[in-house]
Amino acid sequence: MAKRIREICETRVRYGYRRVHVLLDREGWGINVKKVYRIYKELGMQLRHKTPKRRVLTVVGTFSRYVPVLDVRYSYRGEDVVATLDRVCRTAGYPETIRVDQGSKFVSRDMDLWTYQRGVVLDFSRPGKPTDNAFIEAFNGRFRAECLDQHWFLTLADAAERLEAWRRYYNEERPHGAIGNKVPIMLTKSGGVTSPSP
Repeated sequence: MAKRIREICETRVRYGYRRVHVLLDREGWGINVKKVYRIYKELGMQLRHKTPKRRVLTVVGTFSRYVPVLDVRYSYRGEDVVATLDRVCRTAGYPETIRVDQGSKFVSRDMDLWTYQRGVVLDFSRPGKPTDNAFIEAFNGRFRAECLDQHWFLTLADAAERLEAWRRYYNEERPHGAIGNKVPIMLTKSGGVTSPSP
């Protein structure tokens, strides 16, 4: 069992003992969470923190936690956000509301026109109040820890490929405590079909 816990921790280095326990439970180990914690500590699998900055547009569904797109670029302007959102919404459908921060890419004529033409409401968080959009803040922390901090990206294409692989994993395999350890794809209209490409 310790060997399996080590394997999980070495491939998913940002997992704490609770998420490791969920995976072991799925695999049929039938192990108590306290025992997982004890073995996890004995193996020295505590989490490490580092926070480099990268420019990625992240979009997360509030109800399902489904991530339709992770778009990486060298820089973002309003027109880039509009192009990405339009591409995704043509497949997934247009939302009623989009919560965004006060960044210049969201407070732009391009975004204003796009939302007006499609009947989408922009819900801006208050300046300096990240808790107004807690879902995306929590997601960005996980995304940074489990994906961005784990890789060196050689090119933009390499980054896009790795982010897409992680997005599919996040939507189709990763247990989510906030939705009963289900996977987001199960709570979408597709009902469990694999994540469509953005």
